[in-house]
Amino acid sequence: MSARLRLPDAVAVATAGLRARRTRTSLSALGIAIAVAAVVAVLGIAESAKADLLTQLGEQGNLLTVASAESVNGRTVSLPVTAAPMIARIPPVRTVTAVGSVDNIAVRRSRAIPKEQTGGMNVLATQASLPTTMSAHMLLGRFLDATAERYPVVVLGYEAAKILGIASLAVPTPILLGDHWFTVAGVLAPVAVAPEIDVAALISFGQAAQVFGRTAGPSRIYLRADPDQVADVAAVLTATTVPDGKDDVQVRHPSDLLVARIAAKGAFVGLFLGLGGIALLIAGVGVANIMVISVLERRGEIGLRRALGARRGHVAAQFLLESTLLTAIGGVLGVGLGVLATAIAARLGGDPVAIPPEAPLAGLAAALLVGALAGWYPALRAARLSPVEALRTL
Repeated sequence: MSARLRLPDAVAVATAGLRARRTRTSLSALGIAIAVAAVVAVLGIAESAKADLLTQLGEQGNLLTVASAESVNGRTVSLPVTAAPMIARIPPVRTVTAVGSVDNIAVRRSRAIPKEQTGGMNVLATQASLPTTMSAHMLLGRFLDATAERYPVVVLGYEAAKILGIASLAVPTPILLGDHWFTVAGVLAPVAVAPEIDVAALISFGQAAQVFGRTAGPSRIYLRADPDQVADVAAVLTATTVPDGKDDVQVRHPSDLLVARIAAKGAFVGLFLGLGGIALLIAGVGVANIMVISVLERRGEIGLRRALGARRGHVAAQFLLESTLLTAIGGVLGVGLGVLATAIAARLGGDPVAIPPEAPLAGLAAALLVGALAGWYPALRAARLSPVEALRTL
């Protein structure tokens, strides 16, 4: 009557081997866990960031911009003064706001800073409707209102505030625009579809005219249209902005920037997944090495089992199952760590936590596959041991 090895018995024998060498088992499982956590975290963090970008894309998909396609001596040619009111009359247009470049004005904290050190910041004249049209939010303070037309107050974009080192408005904070002092009234949150706003110091058109003598029309117009009629509105914007057709204008979808970011994140996911796969492969080689050592150390046990009737297949199954269980433990731990890392990264980045269901499954499946491959050679080597030679080590 041939000997049989039941699955519960095989599992008991395999787990006994793992429990007998707990430190070695823990370190080997930790290597697998780190690699699996990296794979799960890459997929989870990328999906969370993509979910945030898709949300923004849905919010900003009906935003359009109109700007002059020409420039003279590095300065943008202004649009007609009547452009914004004319665009606002297009029936599907919901909101309109305009900004105007105030050229060659340095933004500084003090006169000790040379005017040439601009830090990439610029000054824009803007209307009070900008936050509504751009779906922008205030981080600090308030946006420009009707009083800003008469008083020297400024709102900073997110990056401009960082460059100037302004993190609080608990006390009045003056900055220099050119040679004139303006009081900071607020700081905008990042505007993903308009990077030019993030690095700008925003003042009213009234102050731009009164202080800097700017009386030209806007340099750029932002508008929101009914989502179902964005293409129709875009088709008539050029003719509406310059009815005489003498000037050339550009009509753009700022949401194209978000689409490009989504594509870029997808490209980086493949790169980091490759690195995670390499880490998992290295961890698998470590498991294979540990299992070979385990076979050498347990030759006496193998010989005794063979002498008591265990077949070659039983011995091979024991070590193959032991290797697979070891990586399964690491895989489960790695999935948990990957999910935790994703949640922390999403919270810090302000993104929704979005983990694709296939990420934990792929991580666990990869761990089991690595365990099976890593245990194949040690199991085969253990099965080939002669009972007589193995018993000599007792």
